[in-house]
Amino acid sequence: MNFRRQINQEEVSINLTPLIDVVFLLLIFFMVSTTFTKETHLAIDLPESSAEVLQQQPKQIEIIISKSGDFAVDGQGLVNGQLDTLKRALGKVSQGDSKIPLIITADANTPYQAVVTAMDAAGQLGFTNLSMTTRKDTESAQ
Repeated sequence: MNFRRQINQEEVSINLTPLIDVVFLLLIFFMVSTTFTKETHLAIDLPESSAEVLQQQPKQIEIIISKSGDFAVDGQGLVNGQLDTLKRALGKVSQGDSKIPLIITADANTPYQAVVTAMDAAGQLGFTNLSMTTRKDTESAQ
């Protein structure tokens, strides 16, 4: 007896169309569901110290922050370090004129939150001419 195998010679092929469809759907899904956030950055011009003395403006307001975080506006100490108290004092001294230059002087060991509070109060009152004081490094000058 001679048994023969019947061989079906069908060509094996993979249909790529559904695979391409799935890839495109995933691509569209990720494009639609991705959120692009634009982060805002605060632009700050940091002062550089120099040996020359700059001419002072005729009228300016100075906020002095002590090592413990206490505020003084133009030499007058404030009752507390609250934002509202600082805003009232700045409004009284500036008489509503936010074009006056504002100088923030802080101790090197002042808590950062106190400096941010002073900057926040100035920003809320509309002061745009804000500067931070520095002192000349005595070691590099010698």
